[in-house]
Amino acid sequence: MFKKILIANRGEIAVRIIRTCRELRIPTVAVYSQADRDCLHVRLADEAVCIGPPPNKDSYLNIPNLMQAALNTGADAVHPGYGNLSEVAAFAENCEACSIKFIGPSADTIRRMQDKAAARRTMREAGIPVIPGSDGVVEGEQDAVRTAESLGYPILIKAAMGGGGRGIRVAHNEDDLTRSLRIAQSEAQAAFGRRDVYLEKYVEEPRHVEFQIVADEHGEVVHLGERECSIQTGKHQKLVEESPCVALGRRLRHQMGETAVRAARAVSYVNAGTVEFMVDREDRFHFLEMNTRIQVEHPVTEMVTGRDLVREQIRISYGHKLGVHQRDVKSNGHAIECRITAEDPANHFLASSGTVRALHLPGGPGIRVDTHLYPGYTVPPFYDALLAKLIAWAPTRAEAIVRAERGLRELQIDGLKTTIPLHLEVLANAYFRRGEIATNFLQRRMGLG
Repeated sequence: MFKKILIANRGEIAVRIIRTCRELRIPTVAVYSQADRDCLHVRLADEAVCIGPPPNKDSYLNIPNLMQAALNTGADAVHPGYGNLSEVAAFAENCEACSIKFIGPSADTIRRMQDKAAARRTMREAGIPVIPGSDGVVEGEQDAVRTAESLGYPILIKAAMGGGGRGIRVAHNEDDLTRSLRIAQSEAQAAFGRRDVYLEKYVEEPRHVEFQIVADEHGEVVHLGERECSIQTGKHQKLVEESPCVALGRRLRHQMGETAVRAARAVSYVNAGTVEFMVDREDRFHFLEMNTRIQVEHPVTEMVTGRDLVREQIRISYGHKLGVHQRDVKSNGHAIECRITAEDPANHFLASSGTVRALHLPGGPGIRVDTHLYPGYTVPPFYDALLAKLIAWAPTRAEAIVRAERGLRELQIDGLKTTIPLHLEVLANAYFRRGEIATNFLQRRMGLG
């Protein structure tokens, strides 16, 4: 097994990875910016290295500094977590050049899936259903207008290198399109360093359903079931996730699972990844994108399958066989995850920062909390707003909702605004309880932008 793993990330996901490494008896190296000197992952790791000042570009996105930290500490593997450099092919290539194992898919696979427009072409060529859209990136305003007219409005403008819901705009007519195109291009440049965007037919009130896949280098590929991720903010940030999706019957679940596996095989995928789909009101599903990393919402899959996905990632990267076939995968009960963020839903999800004056984490049957918080910790203003993930498991969805509510009412984070009150409102909503949800749920059912 690996002798030492450097975790090229911060906060909650870094803590999550350290915990599995401890169970595997693998020493860990934390990296941190100057603003994260007191973050929990730094305290828990066996070693810690400062990699730069607070801005992401100078620390967590600084490949030379990360590689130097790995080499100086003798790490023979790097786990990128999610976000930051987890889907940057150049980082995986640098690891390979330094004979350090990148715990994830190959650089070639990352590159093929990182460009969303190119990924659509790859999937279409593999016979995977794809939402109608432009053949590639649009070349300018006239090209965008022609493509939109052929597809029919409304249209989604999406950053080709997008992820995390960023760089997405909806256009309902030509005026909308020309105005939103420039905005989307600027957002794409700021977030991903490229102005490239492509167009996609807007699907009315879809569900966002994703399948977790794991694949080894020996040719075994399986899916571990699906996650319902339709409760999202107006900025396409996921808020609540659950497994399984109540809208999928046995036949549709089987079809989508098989399609996810075919998508993984189409790019010779190795390691853990996620194939995301849009499902319309007629139960037609289309490929949305493939995330070549661990997902924020991976705990709901772990709760219903009993499998540690970070452990699977590490074992696969070391060359172990998956040791499981599709027929062996079973799902038990229902799990719901609430992403608790430092944001104010009543003020357009304005980010909040400050010191955690008091913290109480819930417990009891079926409750799990993944977090990097502790009393006295100061949440910096530089990074993602995620504070904690509360996951509730129970034999049925109705019981899981009750447990999630109990956990949220026990969860106390004093000192900054959080989304806890909004999560309670969502769980109490009659439409949510009936499973009648879509990606516009917050806007349509709760009046939130």
